[in-house]
Order: sequence, then structure tokens, then C-alpha cells
Amino acid sequence: MTTKMKKLKALRFHFLVNHVRGASVPLGPAEDEDQEDLEIIETDSLFTQRRNSGALNPAGELSQHVSNSEDSIEPMLSDASSILRINQIHQIAEYLPPRLVQCTWKLAYSALRHGTSLRTLYKGTLGLDCCTLTVIKDTCGQVFGAFCSAPLKVSLSYYGTGQTFLFSFSPHLKVYRWTCGNSYFVKGSIESLVFGGGRGHFGLWVDEDLHHGRSQRCDTFDNDILSTDEDFLINDLEVWALS
Repeated sequence: MTTKMKKLKALRFHFLVNHVRGASVPLGPAEDEDQEDLEIIETDSLFTQRRNSGALNPAGELSQHVSNSEDSIEPMLSDASSILRINQIHQIAEYLPPRLVQCTWKLAYSALRHGTSLRTLYKGTLGLDCCTLTVIKDTCGQVFGAFCSAPLKVSLSYYGTGQTFLFSFSPHLKVYRWTCGNSYFVKGSIESLVFGGGRGHFGLWVDEDLHHGRSQRCDTFDNDILSTDEDFLINDLEVWALS
């Protein structure tokens, strides 16, 4: 063992004994020469023991703080939904664009309140300049729908952006995002409303009376059938304006 190591070992023993007694350890000329080596003695300090045991964990405390902050962020609804439960609203909110994290959900249309008519639905979203969330509940109790980066309207061609997606609770939330296969996001007419398409298949289609619907795998979203069956009957339908 070298002379330097002997000094360090003796100093370590001296430090530990005096640390237990509550005494301070004087530093002399010999200790100053090896000041960097003395830092290893601090591994026996009370702070390090608490840190290693988990009693003091700044990173853990920060993580807990961030988690609590995120839990407090939730959408604000203008009305109660007759379709979505609170936990389902929170799940969908996680997939919305970041700018909509704390947005207000305004009920623009409800089949139960406003009647079952596609014309009435368009009137509810007329003049809006915001994203929309269409939610459907079929007669078998299945809940599904579509998020669109624009208000619903009558259009000559498909519109929207790649932020559009389809979703279904079956029973857990499944989200189907844009595949980049085509740009058939949304198309509205007096006769029907369509989300996603390609080769004669529609991701989600509803008729003018908002009574019959259809869901098929489409190129836009490569989605599974959203409803209980490919052809379904609508029990309730809501459109939420997100801003």
C-alpha cells in the first residue's frame, strides 16, 4: 500500500469517528495536497445515505409535481355529453393537437336536443372557425367518431388536414390517424357526411337523416370498423366545437 493510500485510509477512519461524535475534522497541509481525493469521504454523509435510500429524491419529487400538473389539465365542456363519460373525454383529449389541451368544448349540435337532420347539424357549425369532434353512439351502445381540424360543412370536394383522425371505444379507445395514403379527410353534402375514403370505402359515413351509418376500412386511416357492424343505426350523435 502506498504512503498516499495509507494517509487517505487513516484520514477516512479519523473522519468517520469524529463525524459520529459530532466533532469537526481539521484540515492540515497534508490533507490540502489530496483535497480532490477527500471528496470520496462524502459518500458516507447523511445526505447521500438518504438519497440512496429514496428518502430524498429531487428527481422523484419533480416527476410527481409534473404528473400532478398534467392531471389538473382537462377540457372544459359547455354542456354535459349524453354520449361520452368523463374518462372517455379525458382519453380523447390526450390525442388532440397540443393547442387544444385546455380548450373549451362547446356543444354545436345534439341529435337529442336539435333533432335528427344533417341540415340542422350544418347550421350548428355554420360560421365556426375551429376544430370539431363528432361523436356517435349506435343502437348497440358502441361509441365512436371523428376529429376534424375544421368545422363541418357542405363541400364540393374533400377538405381538412392530416390532424384529422377516427376513433372508437371498443371498449378501450383506439385512434386511427392519417396514413398519408390520400387526402380524403372530410366531405359534406346535403345527402351525407363522410370521414375518410378511397376505392369506394368510407371510414365513417352517415345519411341525411342521421339515422343510418356505415363504417369500413379506408385508405385514409387504415381503420378497423368503428361501429358494432359495418352498417349501423344511430342512437345519438353530437358535434363539439373545440376552441
